Amino acid sequence: MAENIVPEREEEYNILQNEAGEILIIIKVRSGGPENPRLVYDGGRSALLYRSRESAVLLTGVNPEASSPLKAVSEVLVVELEGDEVAREYMVPLRVVKSAVA
Repeated sequence: MAENIVPEREEEYNILQNEAGEILIIIKVRSGGPENPRLVYDGGRSALLYRSRESAVLLTGVNPEASSPLKAVSEVLVVELEGDEVAREYMVPLRVVKSAVA
């Protein structure tokens, strides 16, 4: 991962959980497809989605009710929407860390 990526701030997104406990994160579409994506979560109000070497998305204001379910999974499904249409979807490994934002 490139350390000089400036993440785009995403304040309007959804985190959903199905009956099987799987997590879905819905964000707006970004240019370029994901390459070796990963999600870093600090257990609090922020999560950082690395989409590729050139693209990262900072999810701010994670709802406290989403914290425990999010920390309980090892991967999430990310769906990128363009308007009301699904532009792409992909599985992303999740890593819980002490702080997602330096």
